[in-house]
Amino acid sequence: MRLKVLLVDDELPILQNLRTVLPWDEMQLDIAATARNGAEALEALKTHKPDLALCDIRMPVMDGMAFLAQARAVPEGAACEMVMLTGYQEFEYARAALKHGVKDYILKPIDYEQLERTVRHVANAIRSERAEREERLKREKRWNKVAHLAYEKALYDVLMGFPPEGALRILADEDGWAEDTSYVVMLVDVDQYSRLSAPWDEKERRLWNFAVGNVLQEALRPFAIKYVSLHAREGEWCVLIERRPDACDADATTRWMEAVQSAVMANVKLSVSVGVFPRPVRVAEVAETYKRLQRSFLQHAGTSRLLAVTEAADAEPETEGAWWSILEGLVSGLRQQDRGRIDQALGRLQRAALPESALHYAVIHLMREMREMDVVSPAEEESVWKKLQHTVSLKDVMESIVLLVDHAMERALNKKSGELLMLSAKDYIDRRLASDIGVEEVATHLGISCSYFSLLFKTQFGETFVEYVTRQRMELAKSLLLLTDKSIAKIGALSGYAERRYFTKVFQRHTGMTPSEFREANQRDGGASA
Repeated sequence: MRLKVLLVDDELPILQNLRTVLPWDEMQLDIAATARNGAEALEALKTHKPDLALCDIRMPVMDGMAFLAQARAVPEGAACEMVMLTGYQEFEYARAALKHGVKDYILKPIDYEQLERTVRHVANAIRSERAEREERLKREKRWNKVAHLAYEKALYDVLMGFPPEGALRILADEDGWAEDTSYVVMLVDVDQYSRLSAPWDEKERRLWNFAVGNVLQEALRPFAIKYVSLHAREGEWCVLIERRPDACDADATTRWMEAVQSAVMANVKLSVSVGVFPRPVRVAEVAETYKRLQRSFLQHAGTSRLLAVTEAADAEPETEGAWWSILEGLVSGLRQQDRGRIDQALGRLQRAALPESALHYAVIHLMREMREMDVVSPAEEESVWKKLQHTVSLKDVMESIVLLVDHAMERALNKKSGELLMLSAKDYIDRRLASDIGVEEVATHLGISCSYFSLLFKTQFGETFVEYVTRQRMELAKSLLLLTDKSIAKIGALSGYAERRYFTKVFQRHTGMTPSEFREANQRDGGASA
């Protein structure tokens, strides 16, 4: 790392000697400027922003002490290290200079060997301090990224309806987060997404969703608010904005909704509908609030809109509230491959006498959920849309829904039921690595016996449940050790081990070294390779 130097002395011979005697290039130092008094030095300091200045004390116009005082008052001077040059008679000045942050002083007549040693020492100290600061900033940046990802994952689990208690351990580690933190819940939905995305292949869908997601990550930055954007499903995002429980500003939420809608249209050329719940909610209420917003979108299915839900509007009549429960019953039946539950939901749907707009939305909602479950093909989606474009009766819409559900069930049943169960198990486990999870809990979640679960798991993954969980936890722990400055105990807790000693024992058995040794070894390797 090369540094810049400013030389200041009113005596021209000394200034010339300073330029020529010291091995500046060999010390990786560049002379940025020279000055004959403090006033010239101050201008040079502002222009060239040197890292180090060698400055005489007694000079005309502005002496070294006055230069020092004014230099420390400007940003360029605050970052510049000073070495003062002084005669014996100015020794007391030198002592005062040291109190003003001068790094060292050299007595005149100058001993140039001593000066060289001093300059080398100060320059190396500058480099070491900057390297440490850069490394500290890198570590902070890495940790902030990891912490934010953990924060997003915890909130995503909450949004998806998993018990919030498990996520609180991660959330509580987020700076400034407390259990009474509240959120404004905003739902963003791409208008007519199922119809738009029907002709897209998987890559195109990922790219479009990625593009919208990127816009949402930045859309509210100008408002200086803390928020996360969670990709709930294809074409739909839930934005959680931290807010005090008593902070309910309708004008602000309207501006946020308009900003999101405008940003997506300007950057991705897609129209979106945006809905916001009227008050901040606690973390335990996030999942239900998200569903309420989805229900409101169902009731107001149509073109691009801003939807400010009211508490009164949320208390919909029973016939309208039934829409959502019917859809949830259909989706739940498909996920569980429960034909009886599906038939019951379809029967309720036929008897509900819903308006055509609600049935159209039901088709859209089902296709999006089926796409997430990979039980509907692009060709089937295209066929449904073509039929709906020419549909004039509720009977035709209902027939489209029944046909869609039947095809999805057939497609699901063609998959191995054991494979589907294990994919669900893997997702459930991966979301709960930090908690005390066991075979019985996962088997209960899947609705099968512990012995059958263990058999399916070993067949699917080639290892036991304990082996899989331990391996995943060790990979998580290694990442945290390399990317963060968290304590060993904290990393153990985040990896699912509440007791540090047991965590260290398991880690050493799997890696051949303790967590501390692993961190130190990889830091040395990183430093050597750099």
